[in-house]
Amino acid sequence: MTSQVSQQESPRWQDQLYDFLRKNNVTQFSYVPDAGHAILINRSIEDPEAHSVALAAEQEGVALAAGADLGGARSVLLMQSSGVGNCINMLSLMEGSKFPFLTFVTMRGEYGEGNPWQYAMGQAVEPVLKAMGVICLRVERPEDVIPTTAAAMTMVWQSEQRVAVLLAQKLLGAKKF
Repeated sequence: MTSQVSQQESPRWQDQLYDFLRKNNVTQFSYVPDAGHAILINRSIEDPEAHSVALAAEQEGVALAAGADLGGARSVLLMQSSGVGNCINMLSLMEGSKFPFLTFVTMRGEYGEGNPWQYAMGQAVEPVLKAMGVICLRVERPEDVIPTTAAAMTMVWQSEQRVAVLLAQKLLGAKKF
């Protein structure tokens, strides 16, 4: 029973991530609804000092990130691995113009995946992003979320890189159908 209490009292990694992003001046959160990002999305909607933008398609978030940078703000794009394919052409904007870009991608088509339709894009995410000049950092354990995010933010906002933090299905848990 002691271990259950300590687990319940410790903050969820998603809450720690949101707090860390806000502490580091991320004010714009763009997203297409995704269960893997639900806590981050809901926290951004509830936060009066954050701008939460629901997207019709993921590529809109790439343009919003460019606009945020031009306006002196920091933004993140929250998307599922299946949405990466929608962004390919817009990612050329980030590479060609050297805009800083940070995205968090909830992965599908990996560890314990039960939906066969998720495998194709899930397996293509990393090579596709790398081909578009996006550096990929992978997280599989809750204790690695904040250090990986800190590294990504340094790369993005100090070196003006494009970085995707891939939140592995092993971290998120496979969806049950």
